[in-house]
Amino acid sequence: MKKHIVLLPGDGIGPEVTASAQRVLEAIAEEFDHTFTYESKAIGGYAIDEYGTPLPDDTTAACKQADAIVLGAVGGPKWDQNPSHLRPERGLLGIRKELNLFANLRPVQGFDNLLHASPLKREVVQDSDLLIVRELTGGLYFGQPSERRNDGASVVDTLAYDRSEIERIVRKGFEAAQVRKKHLTSVDKANVLESSKMWREVVEEVKSDYPDVTVDHMLVDAAAMRLITNPTSFDVIVTENMFGDILSDEASVLTGSLGMLPSASMREDDFGLYEPVHGSAPDIAGQGIANPLATLLSVALLLRHSFHLENEAKLIESAVADALDQGYHTRDLHVKGGQVINTEQMTGIIIDFIRANSATTSIMNCYA
Repeated sequence: MKKHIVLLPGDGIGPEVTASAQRVLEAIAEEFDHTFTYESKAIGGYAIDEYGTPLPDDTTAACKQADAIVLGAVGGPKWDQNPSHLRPERGLLGIRKELNLFANLRPVQGFDNLLHASPLKREVVQDSDLLIVRELTGGLYFGQPSERRNDGASVVDTLAYDRSEIERIVRKGFEAAQVRKKHLTSVDKANVLESSKMWREVVEEVKSDYPDVTVDHMLVDAAAMRLITNPTSFDVIVTENMFGDILSDEASVLTGSLGMLPSASMREDDFGLYEPVHGSAPDIAGQGIANPLATLLSVALLLRHSFHLENEAKLIESAVADALDQGYHTRDLHVKGGQVINTEQMTGIIIDFIRANSATTSIMNCYA
């Protein structure tokens, strides 16, 4: 397979974790005889400093020609006082809009050696493994009008969705459930909101196209409670923009570390931008101690969802789990009795496990 990947290192620790992503992709390409080419472009605060804009036209053009994108992180206090159009985050919002990346996928998986760091009891979060599919480009965050009125004494925000916008994200949810445990939970507020009533109608219309997937409807308040009390009851959650924003942040506590959460922003043709959930961490930038694991798990999502390389994706995920099981971790993680290593070492450990597990699989296939 030949694919071209654009790297958007961004700010803070972004360049460090993006470099780790490229190393792991190169190892995967070598093991499976793929050809991945790379191109690095500016975004965020770095782009503001170098080009006077958080999203240069050259970056957008390169991304439109790519097969997938890996983003490091954007932002930092250096640019906090900038006017709104010169904020690093505008680069991320802009590239999502330019590429029509309407579907945000955020997997949440509990790793055994990190469960003690979760504020929830081990018996609650153990074996948690769910995926939140969030609509990313519509709803309350993008409704018009959104304004102050009556000299600031009143305010209006509007929540608007077209049926087609709902259908395309719902189908992403069904498709994701088909390659997991075949269980989809659609989250809405259909007892109150007209938009949620339409949402539920669309889910009911679409589900006949996916007869192998079991569908549940759940009100958002009940879903928020269930995420904390019984997270293992979920497989795939699909929901609108604001509900997905809130629920995915709530679900982040299950893992015991924000540094373990990957994400993907995708469109209908499976093109995607892949990034860690964590921020740019400018306080540790350049020290070589950043945790690359969320970025590497994002690379696994890239291989699975954009390139449809399931075995390669599973190798990365298994390598991350093996590294943690063996006690290897960066200093932000809290693995009992483990060994603290730096970014470069952690990346090397992951590559070693990828190669070892790949060799083991090949030997087993020979005797199968």
